[in-house]
Amino acid sequence: MTKRRSRGDGGLHWDESRQRWMASLTVGYTPAGKRIVKKASGKTKTAAKDRLKEIVRDYEDGLAIAPADYTVERAVTDWLTYGLSGCDASTVESYRSLCNKHVIPALGKRKLRDLSAEDVDKWLATKSKTLSTRSLQIIRSCLNRALKRAMTRDKVKRNVVELCAVPVGKAGRPSKALTFAQAGAVLKAAEGTRLHAYVVVSLLTGARTEELRALTWDHVDLEGDPNANPPVPPHVAVWRSVRAGGDTKTRRSRRTLALPRRCVDVLRQHRDDQRREQGDSWNTSGLVFASAAATPLDASNVRRAFRNVIKDTEGLNSAEWTPRELRHSFVSLLSDNGIPLEEISRLVGHSSTAVTEAVYRKQIRPVLQAGAVAMDRIFESGTEP
Repeated sequence: MTKRRSRGDGGLHWDESRQRWMASLTVGYTPAGKRIVKKASGKTKTAAKDRLKEIVRDYEDGLAIAPADYTVERAVTDWLTYGLSGCDASTVESYRSLCNKHVIPALGKRKLRDLSAEDVDKWLATKSKTLSTRSLQIIRSCLNRALKRAMTRDKVKRNVVELCAVPVGKAGRPSKALTFAQAGAVLKAAEGTRLHAYVVVSLLTGARTEELRALTWDHVDLEGDPNANPPVPPHVAVWRSVRAGGDTKTRRSRRTLALPRRCVDVLRQHRDDQRREQGDSWNTSGLVFASAAATPLDASNVRRAFRNVIKDTEGLNSAEWTPRELRHSFVSLLSDNGIPLEEISRLVGHSSTAVTEAVYRKQIRPVLQAGAVAMDRIFESGTEP
């Protein structure tokens, strides 16, 4: 004789049509008085009951049950599709590429509810052998944001990614700066190329590549106002960038920079050449640095043209240099010539000198050497106090 199940255990029966054991339990009632019944199935009685317990536990935790096939891949794909509204198209494409290359192949098949912190730790540890720390931070952030979105839609109880720290990744290529002699050689090699004016302005003002690519002629004053009090020199207003919304990297990055005489001369010639080359299209975009068709330059355009300049510079390997290192060279040359760190920080648009020291610590030579130089001067007589 079959033993009757205890009260509160729910029902358990064999479903002939499905060839599975079916377990059910009433967990409450709706405001209208209708029973709320949770059901589960399994090949055995035990499997059905265990599955039902899991469902009821999730229900009591206030969690709607995600589909059994809801995987990490689906969570990441949903986030890429619906969770990045307002982001720049290039940012979305960058995230999509990183997820498709590093996240989905490694963790995509894992059911989201089964993903553990240990899985994420192992994944990050494996990636740390081939990726930089910065890249590890980005792919962890992508997975983290995907799981946060899944949590808000009751697909998973908790975000295990938040429990995992980013390991130290593979050492990246260290940034470097041109010496004075090398800078002169690069400026010489750039003469006569389409990138000549860009190289001169970048090296002599320290503006970021994203700021120069968005620079327009209405933000450039090549005459100044010598009769003003105090006199206004020729200058460039660095107020925009190619970032989403056109904003600069930070609020402090908005700055107006006086132009060195060499920049003024080169920009005047560049403007005349641009007018002749672009014809009626010149006033359309108003960009200082643009293609022959007056269209905006992208990072790859500038990088390719810059490496062609480096290729023609004796003693430099074009594969080892990028346009951003013109900005590093600007900092280095100023620092070598005794310009205070506070002034350099203002010129490059940093929020504080701490940022300048952290990002350009290899270029701030006199500041780091000041103690040794002073000690040599103090003890130059060779007598001890």
